[in-house]
Amino acid sequence: MTFTGGIGKFFGAIINRIVRWLALSKIHPNVLTFIGLLINIWAAWLFSQGSFRWAGVVVIGAGVFDMVDGRVARATSQVTRFGGFFDSVLDRYSDLALFMGLLVYYASINRFFYIVLTAIVMTGSVMVSYTRSRAENVIPKCKVGFLERPERIVLIIIGALFLRMAQVLWVIAILSNLTVVHRMIYTFREARALEDAQLRAVPARGD
Repeated sequence: MTFTGGIGKFFGAIINRIVRWLALSKIHPNVLTFIGLLINIWAAWLFSQGSFRWAGVVVIGAGVFDMVDGRVARATSQVTRFGGFFDSVLDRYSDLALFMGLLVYYASINRFFYIVLTAIVMTGSVMVSYTRSRAENVIPKCKVGFLERPERIVLIIIGALFLRMAQVLWVIAILSNLTVVHRMIYTFREARALEDAQLRAVPARGD
């Protein structure tokens, strides 16, 4: 077994134990999702105060709830359409809360440029999710692009723990908007292919 494989197995075992305990506690998965949002709001407050390292630690804690809510739903046979919707909506609020915390911090130290940069990051992050949601009303799947939510959260944690948030914001701003462009191009091509296939499937009318 490789070193990284061993780490993955170790943390996977911990997550499985947490899931089993939560399943036995009979807590509803949607409650776990909501708790995750509250923890992210706490992290946002820490960001607004400039306590970046502590904020990073708290975001890791919120990530645990983000990982287990769906697993608990499956383990307790409580998977619902609304549950998936609720999780997605609260994920967006969690993301925006973290960036709002950064906006407040940069405003408090009069760093106008980083206020604008954070706003661009917020826009790109929301649009990554929106383009997928909207595209999948047109085509079956649209999961192309690198910077989805797990990657953004990992970058935020790295930026917070190592005090490199400015660099991380640049990375998220560029890659999130590139992901949006990628999804637009992909959806254009897939939608056109579907339309062409539908046209070919229509039989020609006889005279």
